[in-house]
Amino acid sequence: MSTTGLQSLDYVVFFIYLIGVSAYGYWIYKKKSAKEVSSTDYFLAEGSLTFWAIGASIIASNISAEHFIGMSGSGFAIGLAISSYEWMAAASLIVVAVFILPVYLKNKIYTMPQFLRERYNPTVATIMAVFWLLLYVFVNLTSILYLGALALEVTAGLNFNYGIIGLGVFAVVITIGGMKVIGYTDVVQVIVLILGGLATTYLALDLVSTHFNKPGIFNALGLLREQADMHFHMILPKESPFYKDLPGLTVIIGAMWINNLAYFGCNQYIIQRSLGADLKTARKGILFAALLKLLIPIIVVIPGIAAFVLYQNGMFQQEMLDGTGAVKPDHAYPVLLNLLPAGLKGMAFAALTAAIVASLAGKANSISTIFTLDIYKQYIAPNASEKQLVRVGRYTIYVAMAIGVLIAPQLRVLDQAYQFIQEYSSFITPGVFAIFILGMFWKRTTSAAALTAALLTIPLSTAGKFLAPEIPFLDRMGYIFVILCVIIVAISLADPKSKNNPKSLEISQSMFMPGKSFVIGSVLICGVIAALYTVFW
Repeated sequence: MSTTGLQSLDYVVFFIYLIGVSAYGYWIYKKKSAKEVSSTDYFLAEGSLTFWAIGASIIASNISAEHFIGMSGSGFAIGLAISSYEWMAAASLIVVAVFILPVYLKNKIYTMPQFLRERYNPTVATIMAVFWLLLYVFVNLTSILYLGALALEVTAGLNFNYGIIGLGVFAVVITIGGMKVIGYTDVVQVIVLILGGLATTYLALDLVSTHFNKPGIFNALGLLREQADMHFHMILPKESPFYKDLPGLTVIIGAMWINNLAYFGCNQYIIQRSLGADLKTARKGILFAALLKLLIPIIVVIPGIAAFVLYQNGMFQQEMLDGTGAVKPDHAYPVLLNLLPAGLKGMAFAALTAAIVASLAGKANSISTIFTLDIYKQYIAPNASEKQLVRVGRYTIYVAMAIGVLIAPQLRVLDQAYQFIQEYSSFITPGVFAIFILGMFWKRTTSAAALTAALLTIPLSTAGKFLAPEIPFLDRMGYIFVILCVIIVAISLADPKSKNNPKSLEISQSMFMPGKSFVIGSVLICGVIAALYTVFW
């Protein structure tokens, strides 16, 4: 077994990954740069991404250090219940593919502010565009850099500041080629992510079977269930100390849906991957992403539960402690990673890096798309050429990443930075989803109603957090969503002009009729999810 840090063979494996991904991205970039690149091709890879590239890119952009480190730590502390965020996301992606995606494609929507501009008015769109840019640059991009560098520091002993710079530079190399380069390099990133993650899972299960002298991976899975039965319940009771994080049935019939549908259906960072494809290809891509979502708990949650069982039986007694002597669940994945043999640790380290870089590239591309198409083209240079738009998009990436690299080290002063950032970012989720979903499917929704909801989202979320702290976060989100929907409906009905609203989008029943293969795939995925909740209720 190896010790903390990488050995020579690990570096060889890691640099093969690094050079391979960079060379592949450069090849795709040069291949498509032979002709002049349009803005829609650069930002959306219009018509050139296959379904497997779309699905892989969605997952690669979504999975980052918080999954490998944070979700594995939650597996150690809470157990399999934390998998609800992944398994319910799979079901949510299917809903997005059937009902939300067709609306965007039918109305040629390329950015979320564009949707708001065409459905409501420029004021609503500009306010949200500026807010999204600030959120993406100063919160999301910065936090990914911070958490990524922290993860690399803990797992490989890499200098924190050098880690931030290295991640930023690597992400820029991938991002400046546009969405096509991101989409196809993300396929490689996902392969590395899954293989490296499975290596750590295998090690964790092997350690469990060896410790209890019962060789075999399936024996290890049985031992986990036997030794940590409370870690294998998907629905937490109210007496659970983690009920506020995962409030019982809310995860399958409550506001978890709002959280996931807003994230996967109304988030430029995610939905952008599918906006340049035809409906059939985009749907297949999202379905493929849903299938991959089912695998994520295997590579991040199971290792955390295994680390818990081993800790309870005398292993990792010092490694799982922080500087104050308290058990630190987030140490679970790094502890296991440091036990991998040379070569496999390099693969797992590459998987962690792939997850971080893919998320950075996706976020940077979304920042570039929103600024270029919704700010620069709308207000600064309406007559800009395609070449100029692409150039501004690349400059935006440089500036955004530079800001992230400069600010990320400052987050070290925060305790539990990820949890703070997640809750802060999610304060807008109820308002965003209410504005989008009613704007799509209720013609009478007015601009005034949407603007009111946008302005009330953060105040209501803040008031709920401080006035009713005992209410679980997801439940509070659900309550605020309902309140905002009522407000939107009331304001819209009060306006007599809403009966003939000229701003409604074009929709038809045929848009929501997926093909036979999509239906079969969706039923199979939902069947697996239902079986998982039934077995591990």
